[in-house]
Amino acid sequence: MNKLLRQPYWFVALLGLSLSACGGSGDDETSPDPIDPVVTYPSYTSIVALGGDTTTFDASNSGHGFSTPSLNLTADELALHLRGDTNFEVSFTTAPNDQHPELDGLGPVFNNADCNSCHQRDGRNSTPFLAADETRVKLGSAAGIFLRISKAPAEPCTVGTADNNYCAPIKVPDFGDQLFHRGVLKARPDWQDNAFVGQADVYLSYERHDEVYADGRTISLKKPIFAVENPYDAPGETKQSANITSNLLQDDVLMGWRNGMPVFGLGLLEAIPEASILANVDADDSNKDDISGRANWVFDAIKAQNGDSTPVSLGRFGWKANTPSVRVQSLGALRGDIGITNPLFPDESIVGTSLHDSYLTRTGFVDTGEDVNGAPEASAEFSDSVVFYAETLAVPARRNVDKTAVREGARLFEQLNCSSCHTPSFVTKTSGDIGGLPMSESLKGQTIYPFSDMLLHDMGEGLADGRPDFLADGNEWRTRPLWGIGLTQTVNPQAGFLHDGRAATLEEAILWHDGESKTSKQDFMALTQTERDQVIAFLQSL
Repeated sequence: MNKLLRQPYWFVALLGLSLSACGGSGDDETSPDPIDPVVTYPSYTSIVALGGDTTTFDASNSGHGFSTPSLNLTADELALHLRGDTNFEVSFTTAPNDQHPELDGLGPVFNNADCNSCHQRDGRNSTPFLAADETRVKLGSAAGIFLRISKAPAEPCTVGTADNNYCAPIKVPDFGDQLFHRGVLKARPDWQDNAFVGQADVYLSYERHDEVYADGRTISLKKPIFAVENPYDAPGETKQSANITSNLLQDDVLMGWRNGMPVFGLGLLEAIPEASILANVDADDSNKDDISGRANWVFDAIKAQNGDSTPVSLGRFGWKANTPSVRVQSLGALRGDIGITNPLFPDESIVGTSLHDSYLTRTGFVDTGEDVNGAPEASAEFSDSVVFYAETLAVPARRNVDKTAVREGARLFEQLNCSSCHTPSFVTKTSGDIGGLPMSESLKGQTIYPFSDMLLHDMGEGLADGRPDFLADGNEWRTRPLWGIGLTQTVNPQAGFLHDGRAATLEEAILWHDGESKTSKQDFMALTQTERDQVIAFLQSL
């Protein structure tokens, strides 16, 4: 301890008088300059190249900011990527299409006719809006949102085995695990009354509540509510019907909204070493920080097709990390969302249902999910190009990293503990496969900044859909990568945030955080307006 501090108070007072008598406070003395406190900024504060060598620097104000090929592709890879770009935009038609048979096979039930409708300009889809005189809107051809469906399990599935289908969602009898609101002309037995209607009609409405900051500012938040009516197995029936007979409308059927996600940077996320992701798992919250990331282990169609006796892999993609690779995600959506069979998923998504059986009979078996040679509707070449396209879209560079608001926002992002789930960086592997095929050299050994731990977290009841998906429970969601998020509404001004597009702004998205992120949200709400704006400025720079 300092000797002066150990003296009795009278000694200190006497010393002060002595210094004064010696002219210690005279005009010729200058007071020392105050020492500014040391401000420490996180290591990622000034990082610009979020995607390593794949990063594109020409996306700042472009509506196509997510659509640039990775900058380090070879000439052959760029050619494959561009073919995939063309195929990503293809709009499929009802079979048979004699003039363009390569385009037919749509449906017979589906959500959209092309990839771009759910991933507009390779970003998010548009959020459905209600007109002033509307209380709800029926989903149609413009909707990029859809419903996942499944039966409630008798008990939580915690260990996946062949006997329990690896904890996969339990399909709704005669429907499946995704609800298709659109159909080809004669998709339904009652097509003359319900032409171009899929398995059921889906309506969307919103309920609202307010969040109030400590400074009194109020933000109105909206939550999408769905209503499913007119199922094909009981036309005209609703949840309010006196006698519900439809399999779809039973009380134990779980449903949850899903929005399309951006498709850039996906190959880099798949190239993160599995061990690097699992290193952040803290299922029992051993460090007592209230953050307990969990891995989702999911059925892997590629392993199954290759005869693997345990076809399970780490889930990386989808809102609940329910798919293991870009290939499974892309070709699953091609078959599911659009109804186009392919080498990985050669059967229609509704095969074996009474809807499909009656459709084949009604239409003379002209749309069986196979081409004239018995092959799937999408060729291997088509499928491979679309997958490679999604694997090699460039990550946009950050912007405005030198601005004070952005730098302060990065500091606050760290202070609020956001980085506990939004893990800033990883280094991709230097060898190996992704999606069962050799990985492009462009993806290897890249230091990337996705701001995601790729794990599941309990986000609270407000965001919960109550629907388990493999090992993910109804409250858990995968941490969404934040790279490129600041360009979301530059690419699509009508895009929303979160799994169902409920948040119109990044601020609203933060205010929906709860569960494991409740403390971070509360601390954000306690900030001053200037500080909250700085956090948003940092997010907008990503």
